[in-house]
Amino acid sequence: MAVTIKDVAKLANVAPSTVSRVIANNSRISEQTKRRVREAMEYLGYHPNYNARSLANRSTQTIGLVMPSSADKVFQNPFFPEVLRGISTKAHEKDYTIYISTGSKEEEILEGVMGMVHGRRVDGIVMLYSRIDDKIMTFLEEQNFPFTVIGKPLANPDSITHVDNDNFRAAKDVTEHFISKGHERIAFVGGNLDLVVTVDRLSGYEKALREANILHNDDYVVHVEFLKEGGQEAVMELFTLEEPPTALVVADDLMALGIMSKLDEMGLSVPEDVSIISFNNVMLAEYASPPLTSVDINIFQLGYEAVNCLLEKIHDPDSGNKRVCVPHKVVERWTVKTLTENEKVK
Repeated sequence: MAVTIKDVAKLANVAPSTVSRVIANNSRISEQTKRRVREAMEYLGYHPNYNARSLANRSTQTIGLVMPSSADKVFQNPFFPEVLRGISTKAHEKDYTIYISTGSKEEEILEGVMGMVHGRRVDGIVMLYSRIDDKIMTFLEEQNFPFTVIGKPLANPDSITHVDNDNFRAAKDVTEHFISKGHERIAFVGGNLDLVVTVDRLSGYEKALREANILHNDDYVVHVEFLKEGGQEAVMELFTLEEPPTALVVADDLMALGIMSKLDEMGLSVPEDVSIISFNNVMLAEYASPPLTSVDINIFQLGYEAVNCLLEKIHDPDSGNKRVCVPHKVVERWTVKTLTENEKVK
C-alpha cells in the first residue's frame, strides 16, 4: 500500500496540513518541525506527488531557460555550464525543475518560448542573454509573463528585472590597467554587436582611451563569435596590420585561448609580444599557458540571482522590477607585461 501524507503526519506527530506546508517549504514552519517531517518522509519512503500539487495550485514547479543559440555552440563555451550550475542550485533549493529551450535561429527559439508560455509548461523564464531588438523579450513583455534576464536590456532596463555586471565599468577598468602598464596600442576583441554586453564593454573600452587621450583606431576593434575559432579569426585580422596592437581586451576566455593558440603558431609570445586580459575567469583561464589574466564576473552568482529574482516575480506578481548588479574583479595572472620606455615608442 502506498504511503500517504497521513502516515507521515502520524509518525512525525503533526497534522497532515503541516506535512503539506513542509513539502511546500512554508516559511512559517519551524526548521525543527521541517526536519522531523522530512526524516519521517525519508523513513517511510514517501515522495510528494508534484503533478497533483501542480494541478491544484496551477503551478508547474518548472523554470524555462532560453539560450542565445543552438546547444552545440552554447555548450562549447564554459560560461554556460557555470551559469546553469547557479541556476540549477537555486532551482533545486526551491524544488523547481528546469526546462531548456534552444534553436539555431531566433524564429525557432521564439517558437519554443511561445510553446512554453501558451502551453503553461513553465511558471517563468530566465533568458541567458540580452540582445538588441529581441523578439523573445518583446513577446514575454506583451504576454505579461514572469521572466528575468541575465544581461542588461538595452531599451527601458528599469522595466525588466535583470541580473548583470557593470560591463561598462569592467571593460574600462581593464583598458585603464593596460594604460597604466604603458600600452597605447590596445585592441578590443568583442562578440556580436547585437548583444548588449558587447555594446557596454566596447563603450567602456572607448571611454578609457578618450580619458587617456589615446586616439581611437577602428582597425583595433574586431567582432567575432564567442568561440575559440572567433579568437583565431581576430588574430588574423589584427596581426596583419602595419602596426599591430601590443595589448588585447578580449570579451571571453574561450576567445582568448583561441587567440593565444594562433599567436603561438605565428611565433608570437604572450605576454612578451602581446598582453591579454579577457572576461569570465573560467577554470580554463587558470590552466592556460601562460595562465590568463581574466575578469571574474561571478558567473555562478549571475545564474543564482536570476532564479531568485524570477521566483520573487512568480510568487508576487505585483513586485516591482529590479536590477541586481553582481560585482566583478580582475584576477591577475601572467598575460600582462609592463612596457619599457623603449617598447612604448616602437
